[in-house]
Amino acid sequence: MSRYLLLSLSLFLPLAQAIAKPQPNDAHDLAYSLGASLGERLRDEVPDLQIQALVEGLKDAYQGKPLALKNERIEQILVQHEAQISEQSNTSQIETALGNERRFLDQEKARPGVRQLADGILLTELAPGTGNTAGLNGSVQVRYTGHLPDGTVFDQSEQPQWFRLDSVIAGWRTALAQMPAGAKWRLVIPSAQAYGTEGAGNLIAPYTPLVFEIELLGVAG
Repeated sequence: MSRYLLLSLSLFLPLAQAIAKPQPNDAHDLAYSLGASLGERLRDEVPDLQIQALVEGLKDAYQGKPLALKNERIEQILVQHEAQISEQSNTSQIETALGNERRFLDQEKARPGVRQLADGILLTELAPGTGNTAGLNGSVQVRYTGHLPDGTVFDQSEQPQWFRLDSVIAGWRTALAQMPAGAKWRLVIPSAQAYGTEGAGNLIAPYTPLVFEIELLGVAG
């Protein structure tokens, strides 16, 4: 065997032994790492947690000792805690979504040529119309494209479609009742006038404002 190969093997052998050989502090470091990971999660989840009580409960359960609380009481407390965490998470998500909506609507209001209809609906006229309006109880024939705030197309008509105004979202009903046939409008509809707190399946999240480009081809009723 080449002496250079032997030299290379002799250089790597101590390193391999160092990796494979357990270190005296491995057990301590594992325990500490588990504690650190748990502590980071609990710091965010329960910022006022009583650490000493946590350690006592952990120690008693790990060592199989009798617990200071009955199992029923522990289960009740944990269920209440999970419910509180879930509620806080939902509240945070709602606040974030509403903040995003406010910022988006403010940006849209600042666009040139935008005017505001009832209920905060924003209108930009892309092409004028000279025909009749449908009124709140009428029907409309439209060609349209619907966008999310990030520009994603979530719906569009392949062919002109008829809709009764009493069967569409509130934002459409308000705007199209005022729209003359032949017009093409860009509408920004607040979530409260669209799909609101529920959203629409996987397509539209709760509290999402919507953008539509709508061409009104005909009216009836």
